Amino acid sequence: MVRSSILGPDGQPMERTMLSSEVATPTVMGVRQTLADTVAAGLSPERLAAILRGATIGHMRDYLTLAEEMEERYLHYASQVQTRRLAIEGVEISVEAPKGMPAKFVDAVHSLVQGSGLLEAIGTMTDGIAKGFSIVELMWEYQGGVLQPVDYHWRDQRFFQFDRVSMTELRLAVDHNLDGEELPAGKFIWHMPRSKTGIPIRRGFARAATWAFLVQSLALKDWSAFAEVYGMPFRIGKYHASATAADKRTLLRAVASIANDAAAIIPAGMDIEFHEVSGSQGAAVFGDLTDYLDRSISKLVVGQTMTADDGASMAQAKVHNEVRIDILRADCRQLANTLNRDLIPWFIAMNFGPQDSYPQLTMPVSEPDDIKALTSAVKDLVPLGLRVSQREIRSRIGISEPTESEELLVAPRVPEVRTEPGSAELSAHVAGCRCGSCLRTARLAADRPSQYAVDDVDSYVDEVMEGWEPVLAPMIDKLLATAKGAASFEDLLDLVDGLDLDSRPLAEKLAIATSIARGLGDIKD
Repeated sequence: MVRSSILGPDGQPMERTMLSSEVATPTVMGVRQTLADTVAAGLSPERLAAILRGATIGHMRDYLTLAEEMEERYLHYASQVQTRRLAIEGVEISVEAPKGMPAKFVDAVHSLVQGSGLLEAIGTMTDGIAKGFSIVELMWEYQGGVLQPVDYHWRDQRFFQFDRVSMTELRLAVDHNLDGEELPAGKFIWHMPRSKTGIPIRRGFARAATWAFLVQSLALKDWSAFAEVYGMPFRIGKYHASATAADKRTLLRAVASIANDAAAIIPAGMDIEFHEVSGSQGAAVFGDLTDYLDRSISKLVVGQTMTADDGASMAQAKVHNEVRIDILRADCRQLANTLNRDLIPWFIAMNFGPQDSYPQLTMPVSEPDDIKALTSAVKDLVPLGLRVSQREIRSRIGISEPTESEELLVAPRVPEVRTEPGSAELSAHVAGCRCGSCLRTARLAADRPSQYAVDDVDSYVDEVMEGWEPVLAPMIDKLLATAKGAASFEDLLDLVDGLDLDSRPLAEKLAIATSIARGLGDIKD
């Protein structure tokens, strides 16, 4: 027999036909049958306990079927599972290589990672987080002179079994062998995430969620029956003392059928009353129970409830991301470890020969940045001499480098406070006066104008409109006294024409107000 030139990481030859042919194919009948099973319908506590006990000793089909059905029947559980799985798919894959590794190895792995097939395979592998394990079968073919997976077939977990001794070695389920068959090397990616310690079939969180699913199903069933009974007002038929047995039967039929027909005929002299049943809202009992179960499922799957349920503030939601960061990091690390065990070494070895070390895939998850705190720190530290890269800041806050043709945002112009010509006397007055208006003018002259908001204009108008009565009172009193001594309108005009009014306080106040308004106007511009 001719030795194959294709070697695995262990140096053993690989059969070319085995690499390109399907192994874990579904069948119409037998242990890998594709017929749809159902377990959730009519599930009872006794039946669920038996399913979980059977799974721990190797009879996993009913448990895996139930785990699938829960994602179809329990909407909140399905949404949380999807949230956790999609969070993993959103993490970029990086390639790291030991120092001195040939560049062609790294380039080949980069090309493999960028293919859409691997990304889809990662999406199916995350199913193992709930069920305890997931399987992808690789179909190897030469493309561009490189032997690589051209198809990643998701395989139903029910097509596999664990060895009956340790319950940790995954094997292919076959009809002619109760122990199954060993999986060919380099042919499968089997992902067994570790959410908890124990044998793989007990690690997935679907096992714990089954009890919440059962209670939720029973609660919804009872709530529906409750709503059917108490959803309609309670109906009471009243008949008169002379009613015959036939009249009573007619009234009873009318009371019973009015809920469905919304119409009834009753004998004259009889009536039907509708009474709302006090406290008939099932939310007080069943709603609180289902809410409790939903919150428990959120904690189980994504590690928190802040973004999964109502009642979270924005600040709380920022602390508790959609999937807790530590859980997401663990999921990504375990998934990368699986790929570094079942894919990358085989890909490199079969193309370049066995190596002492191989490129490593990583899925780094960074802590979400607090943009406000970051920009505040940069604003305070740059004037002190800290050198900060614009490229890094742009990447941290998610802003791209602008092109030359794009319109740019620019810092607002900081105008200087202008002073009216010939205002030396006014400036001297402002410097010595302690009234609110003059103090405001002094601050405008000493401080940077950008420190004041445009709202100062409106607030200053309100301030100026106060305090005019003491300034105008002497002038108005003198004018009114002169008007009382006039005999006619013509006489009043003559008296006013020669009237000496002291307008200096008014002119001084107007000058100060005009100067401050001018400064505030410059700031607004």
